[in-house]
Amino acid sequence: MDFELSDEQGMLKDSVERFVKDNYSSEARAKLADSEAGFSEDHWKMMAELGWLGMPFAEEVGGFGGGAVETAIMMECMGRGLVLEPFLATVILGGGLVTEAGSADQIEAIIPAVIEGNMKLAFAYAEPKSRFDLNNVETTASKSGDGYVLNGHKSVVYHGTAADKIIVSARTSGNAMDEDGISLFLVDNGASGLTRRDYRTVDGQRAADFTLENLKVGADALLGVEGKAYPVIEKVVERAIGALCAEAVGAMQQANEITNEYIKERKQFGVPIGKFQVLQHRMVDMYMEAEQSKSMSDMVAMKLSLEDEKERKRAVAAAKAQVGKAAKFVGQQSIQLHGGMGMTDEYSIGHYFKRLTTIEMLFGNTDYHFKKFAELSA
Repeated sequence: MDFELSDEQGMLKDSVERFVKDNYSSEARAKLADSEAGFSEDHWKMMAELGWLGMPFAEEVGGFGGGAVETAIMMECMGRGLVLEPFLATVILGGGLVTEAGSADQIEAIIPAVIEGNMKLAFAYAEPKSRFDLNNVETTASKSGDGYVLNGHKSVVYHGTAADKIIVSARTSGNAMDEDGISLFLVDNGASGLTRRDYRTVDGQRAADFTLENLKVGADALLGVEGKAYPVIEKVVERAIGALCAEAVGAMQQANEITNEYIKERKQFGVPIGKFQVLQHRMVDMYMEAEQSKSMSDMVAMKLSLEDEKERKRAVAAAKAQVGKAAKFVGQQSIQLHGGMGMTDEYSIGHYFKRLTTIEMLFGNTDYHFKKFAELSA
């Protein structure tokens, strides 16, 4: 495998690093996190102008034709700054679902607007009882004339507050755990029959719970083939997991640097605690976990384009399991070495711990993916 970045990839990395350095000091991020929107519309427009929002989309729809490797480069840099803008929700998840399942008209209506920064998307897939199973869908979509009527409850929809359109997974046939019978629907945020409860998540981002009560949509709201959405959902979520792995790597690297600087300055018994050999060994363990995760993240970014479905799924499960384990270790040890003050809002390390803890849980925690990898390897 070639791990060297091309000239274009190097330029992309440099531009995202500059953006994070210029706009995401710990003070600036805290101010954004406390704002009503929870992120910056100016930053979002800047991302559009720089072409980042079009990176993974085909050139035919105005994108740049990038792949999982380019996405990973961006997400790793964003992870270093704990970037709050809804890139994952809109571009990777929402945009990925539209391009994979949407008709030509739907793609033409949505993707250019996303690329230009004029439309945000969110994916409502999780439900109160669904845990990590993407196929556990109890929300229903019943035929009604030329359209559908949706009823159900969707939980923890990341950036559902700011999204213009919500992509909802709903069951058009079958039982709650069936993979067959799941469909996707485009729903306008604020549509009649849609009730939303907004809140701030532990990692400083925004999410919403949605209640759908006799929500009526037209036939044009159906995204893809009725009842056949599960393979599309699975494929797009695999890409999202790859992106999250890269983000976690960036966050771990930054957490390690912050912690290393801290133990060089914090004194006990008249000497910096970084002089104590046991803490030096702890830092080595933390750096090793981050480096192993970097290798796994790079591996999965290169394997997401594989046609071999089983091998691709094994790579995703392996990467998420390793990154989840490392994220938990690095996050917890960073707090341990900072002491109780590490969890205060004034110290940035606590925010890295919270984001790493969240990433470990998103789309399946460490145990879930270890088990999945074992099943795929049997």
